[in-house]
Amino acid sequence: MKRQWRRGSIELVGGYALLDRTGQPVDRLEDIRFAVEGGFVNVRVPGRPGTQLVSAPSVRRIQCEWAD
Repeated sequence: MKRQWRRGSIELVGGYALLDRTGQPVDRLEDIRFAVEGGFVNVRVPGRPGTQLVSAPSVRRIQCEWAD
């Protein structure tokens, strides 16, 4: 199964964090690429190498930017 990457923003519930482009832990990121896979969200942050992974229960909100 191929991951379907989308653009958007993500906000995590308290106690969870992702690393921003400078390596600082944050609970909210904008202008990301994400893919939902099983019970996890794969997150790519522009300017930061690699893919970060968070469990679905740690996610408060994901906003997807749809292209027309």
